Amino acid sequence: SEIQQVLVDRTLKPADAPVYKRFEKLMRWADGVRRLRVRTNADTPHDSDVARAFGAEGIGLCRTEHMFFGEERIEAVREMILADDDRARRAALRKLLPMQRKDFVGIFKAMHGLPVTIRLLDPPLHEFLPTKESQFREIARQMGVDVSTLKAKAEQLHELNPMLGHRGCRLGVTFPEIYEMQVRAILEAAVKCKKNKIRVLPEIMIPLVGTPREFTMLRDRVHAIAADVLAKAKVRLKYMVGTMMEIPRACLVADEIASEAEFFSFGTNDLTQMGFGYSRDDIGKFLPAYLESRVLERDPFQSIDQRGIGRLVELGVREGRAARPGLKVGVCGEHGGDPESVGFFHRAGLDYVSCSPYRVPVARLAAAHA
Repeated sequence: SEIQQVLVDRTLKPADAPVYKRFEKLMRWADGVRRLRVRTNADTPHDSDVARAFGAEGIGLCRTEHMFFGEERIEAVREMILADDDRARRAALRKLLPMQRKDFVGIFKAMHGLPVTIRLLDPPLHEFLPTKESQFREIARQMGVDVSTLKAKAEQLHELNPMLGHRGCRLGVTFPEIYEMQVRAILEAAVKCKKNKIRVLPEIMIPLVGTPREFTMLRDRVHAIAADVLAKAKVRLKYMVGTMMEIPRACLVADEIASEAEFFSFGTNDLTQMGFGYSRDDIGKFLPAYLESRVLERDPFQSIDQRGIGRLVELGVREGRAARPGLKVGVCGEHGGDPESVGFFHRAGLDYVSCSPYRVPVARLAAAHA
């Protein structure tokens, strides 16, 4: 489209693009009306640039695990997961630190002064494990161990229901060195940018919290690493530590969590998955029958279930702000780019929605409608 040619490809000048001119005027009207801010879900500098061109006002979700799948990184990640002890795990993480730091520098540069919410490692570790014999052999060679030893370790990590298992903040509690590396990479990148006169607003997000103690344990470690990095760099830097509200229990004890957390971001994908008891990956097996027979009016992963899951969001906002007036609250699930859901989030009092880069204009217009 002309809009993409002007904003993303930059192969067309705005003056030569009548469709773009109308789009730009409509977006300007929308921005003058809406209260709800619009951020983007972005994991790379390129996605950040695209989203900013479409009018994103920051990053609402940067998924750090997506940075682990690069060809030059995945071996170090697997080495870290399959390590037998803390020393070997830290050795593998030292290889990843400069790579993560470089990613964050690129994202901070692209967002120059806009807030960037970075989620610490969330998915279960099995997602990174090798599946081919050749991959096991290569890692065994690098680590100097038998292939059978690595396969036995991989078998130990197997879980019957990994989406309800050893992931999110549970990884941070059991393997603190993983989150420590990521926090160090975030803050060292922020320091580097600040020294180069680039404004940064990092928001460090701890995922899958269901109890206040999970959050405070990990938050305190974040602060300890931040103090170390900033003292060594002799730099003062503002950052925030908050949580992703995606466990139904977290919404029920939102007041207790908000007394410790500086912001909430509702992860409505997992909140829907756990609230309904539907697997997001497997719902396709029965969803068509449910929609045809009107058991469900719409796919709850595409448009938020306002009557049920929405009430958990409303409760979380209300209880959270009762404990911490002015609590910053957003949403970073798939629903952030769905117009009907955006209208609901406006009414629920959220500060912002976050969606994929190409849905940013849709969210801006939906927020204006709301």
